[in-house]
Amino acid sequence: MQRAEFESQLNELKDAAERSLTGVSGLEDLQSWEREYIGSKGSLTLMFRALGGLDSADRPEAGRLLNQVKQSLTATFENRETELKAGATAARLVSEAVDVTLPGRQPQTGNAHPVSLMIDELSEIFALMGFQTVFGPEVETGRYNFDLLNIPSDHPARDVWDTIIMDTLSEEIVLRTHTSPMQARVMEESKPPVRVIVPGRVYRYEAQDASHEWMFHQLEGLAVDSNIRMSDLKGVLQELARQLFGPTRRIRFRCDFFPFVEPGVDFAVDCAICNGKGCRVCKQSGWLEMGGAGMVHPRVLAGVGIDPEVYTGFAFGLGIERLLMMRYGISDIRAFAGNDLRFLSEFAALTV
Repeated sequence: MQRAEFESQLNELKDAAERSLTGVSGLEDLQSWEREYIGSKGSLTLMFRALGGLDSADRPEAGRLLNQVKQSLTATFENRETELKAGATAARLVSEAVDVTLPGRQPQTGNAHPVSLMIDELSEIFALMGFQTVFGPEVETGRYNFDLLNIPSDHPARDVWDTIIMDTLSEEIVLRTHTSPMQARVMEESKPPVRVIVPGRVYRYEAQDASHEWMFHQLEGLAVDSNIRMSDLKGVLQELARQLFGPTRRIRFRCDFFPFVEPGVDFAVDCAICNGKGCRVCKQSGWLEMGGAGMVHPRVLAGVGIDPEVYTGFAFGLGIERLLMMRYGISDIRAFAGNDLRFLSEFAALTV
């Protein structure tokens, strides 16, 4: 190749590169231009390789011209890159601009579930009466869920249609049907006097309606000491009702049977939904049962090593969702497990 021909090709390449660069409008196109002209495989790089084809006397001057073109194109490229980056930054700042005069957005914060709020309140009420709050396992053995509570193997509550039974080969394992198993666990590990409450989930294999759920929360209460009487049980439950519902709510105790207490009663409050007139929640009775109660059965005491001739006690179990229904006039127990934020947010103001 002759020197004149080389310089002609170099000038044409420089003119083409400069014209092409003026038409570049974005950073991606600019990178393509760099690869095409001054990159490691670009046209200018190929011109450097063509220097070997010139006469030895022409190479120094041709190389000098080639370096001048490369420096010129590189400087032009860098200036254009700076301009495009500045423009992109300005456009981004405009698009991301925040109007500081607009009112701020209130952040969404989580709140305690109404059942959790009620458990905390019940724990405080019973703490003032000398009760300690304890928790137990939700998956129980048949021994604690039934046997130690005077519920024999042929009792209907142990039938598969009434209890959610876990598959096991070693022993009977169930989702606890009540929080009462902690009665036995606490009395096995403690000596009288004993005063505890046990809140937690329980599971029943039953149909759902406005006042029944297959999974709900229960609060178990237990007091064991010398000379505990039925009047002590009634006094504790009356004080609970006064604290939760105020002095105007009526309370009713009726005889009932539970295997682990003798005598047994059910504890009910006049329905706050209909003010005792009758509705679907109270099944037109005017009363909503809060739970069962009674004096701890002597067999239960003896089964955990406590002498029933020396000690007596009372126990009660309350449905926490039903307490909430009475407290706030809620007509369907299924709302508590429905995950409807419109319903749950109504209790946000109660969060401490």
